Amino acid sequence: MRHMAIAAGLLLMAITSCAPASAPAAGSAAVDRPSRNPSPDALAEPPKTARDGALSLPDLTGSQPVGTTSLHLTDTSRPDPWDAGSKSRELMVSLWYPAAKAGGQAAPYMSVKESELTLKNAGVTGVPADLLARTRTHAFSDAPPVGKARTLPLVVLSPGFEKTRSSLTGLAEDLASRGYVVAAISHTHENIATVFPGGRVVTCTACQVQPHDQAFWDKVGATRADDVSFVLDQLTGPRPKWKGSRLIDPDRMAMGGHSAGGASSVAALLKDPRIKAGMNIDGLAIVPVPASGLSKPFLLLGAQATRTPGGQESASWEAAWRHLTGWKCWLVVAGAEHASFTDISLLGEQAGLDTGATLPAARSMEITRAYVAAFLDLHLRGTPQPLLDRASARYPEVKVCAVERKSCA
Repeated sequence: MRHMAIAAGLLLMAITSCAPASAPAAGSAAVDRPSRNPSPDALAEPPKTARDGALSLPDLTGSQPVGTTSLHLTDTSRPDPWDAGSKSRELMVSLWYPAAKAGGQAAPYMSVKESELTLKNAGVTGVPADLLARTRTHAFSDAPPVGKARTLPLVVLSPGFEKTRSSLTGLAEDLASRGYVVAAISHTHENIATVFPGGRVVTCTACQVQPHDQAFWDKVGATRADDVSFVLDQLTGPRPKWKGSRLIDPDRMAMGGHSAGGASSVAALLKDPRIKAGMNIDGLAIVPVPASGLSKPFLLLGAQATRTPGGQESASWEAAWRHLTGWKCWLVVAGAEHASFTDISLLGEQAGLDTGATLPAARSMEITRAYVAAFLDLHLRGTPQPLLDRASARYPEVKVCAVERKSCA
């Protein structure tokens, strides 16, 4: 494919790992559990300024207005794996896309109920229950989509375990402003709250399952891979569920996510040949890459403190790296922590909370947006990306890792 030829032809510095991979090494992939967010104690009792002001997402970096809508989808071909009595699997999906024009009603960040349960789960007290629901976004609800038929790449995003799909809104909106269609999936029973039309709320059944051992994470990965394939069917099949589906190019689709969502992208790429590239954003490799290899382009982006090769919590990435046989890149960000790559750190910092990161959250969001977009532009659009060639003077916090030397520079 054209984008693979471009990637193979890049002239790379000696330290970079963003290149076509060599043949896989022998051995099996190690797995471990996703890292946790800061403890609830660190998130209690924010200052009064957080109680009075609205939170907001950063300005968009693309040139196009953004629309958003939600889809309620039911997969009648399988029961819900977390609900023994079910006959089908229900999902809520948020879509962001280029809009014909700016204007109309600004989209809510999440529902009031989702805000209430998210704050409660994080241990945040002393703030209005609708604080997160009032977060200012840049997308317009149900704005008419724009574009030529089969021209827009599609990116599926999967949130971390326990986290709502709203936690990736800052990234999703920005990708849409750059000309992508983005679908973020609420994996029912795996997050704090999935709110269905009419106000029905399903909470985190999977959170109560113990132990969270390898069999558990295998189930999470397999369930999310099935969810992603079903969503692709609903968006690009013969009877699509979204009025803008004709804009999607079914030959240019990628999947990624944060934490368990990023790790599950391996399962989705292995299962579904329609998905051309994948991203794991600071998630342990709880879904191992098989020894037979995964040849699709893959990005690993994480916190330097825990994801540097040879360091804390890096073993699963190193095991996966050996079996990634296509274009691959391992990047770490100095001063970031687990939530830095999502809206969680950004909104928490605005609310005056200690998120545990030394890198300002707005800068973390800027970096995440830039590198994710560069990866997608390279592998879905075939556009050369110097940002992925070597360390960048514009983003000195980002280190390119040479895995064999267990160093990043």
